[in-house]
Amino acid sequence: MKRLSPWMILVSAILSITALRAADQPKFEVASVKRTNACEVKTSLDSALVTLDGVPLKLIVGQAFKVRADQIEGPSWLDTDCYAISAKLPQGATKDQVPAMLQALLAERLKLATHVDQRPHSGFALIVDPAGLKCKEDDPKTNFMGNLAQGSRTFGSRGNGRLKGAMTMAALADYLSKRGYAPVQDLTGLTAKYDIDLSWTPDPAFELKGPDAADSAAAPEPSLYAALRELLGLRMESRKVSVDYVVIDHIERIPSQN
Repeated sequence: MKRLSPWMILVSAILSITALRAADQPKFEVASVKRTNACEVKTSLDSALVTLDGVPLKLIVGQAFKVRADQIEGPSWLDTDCYAISAKLPQGATKDQVPAMLQALLAERLKLATHVDQRPHSGFALIVDPAGLKCKEDDPKTNFMGNLAQGSRTFGSRGNGRLKGAMTMAALADYLSKRGYAPVQDLTGLTAKYDIDLSWTPDPAFELKGPDAADSAAAPEPSLYAALRELLGLRMESRKVSVDYVVIDHIERIPSQN
């Protein structure tokens, strides 16, 4: 009998552990995963179906693990190989469960195995301003929309940056990170949801351009730093923060049979 090399034993162990973890995760009812030559990046999500069409695999992995693309280490083809995924959500599933379902799907169809490294990185800490917190804790009892409104967010379309809705400080820090302000870590110590109503003038030197990028015709607003302090009683403080990096130990380019 041929003996397995230590490397093959290690890979086999990683795949086994990943398979066990995937078995405990919520899963899509049915799903199709295909490679595609059309990298068009079309996405949609409703209460029944998740559709990712022409999306580079690195972005899909980022959605699955809720990290930015620059926090993923793996083969170079992750940036160029695009995939089409159509997956049906099980009855009663929530949008918050979709990332875990994507993880399970990638483990099943592409044999994805990963580990997470925490590394120091230049970024920002989101903290409560010394003058005190100004935003109020969300109270669903006073909102006629009830629990549904707690997860709602309104974003600016054109003109000044705009963020309004009920969210945790961790969710706010995640939003700020994705705007291009480098990693933002929530160090407020606050765990409840708060009523966030924030308007600011985006800084093109730092923020990523998006649907709420600045418009020259828009009325001027304070910078994001000033708006956080003046409107919410929060502050972004430059410092070294711990950032999760998703390291891909194994992944296959060709999906298994749908």
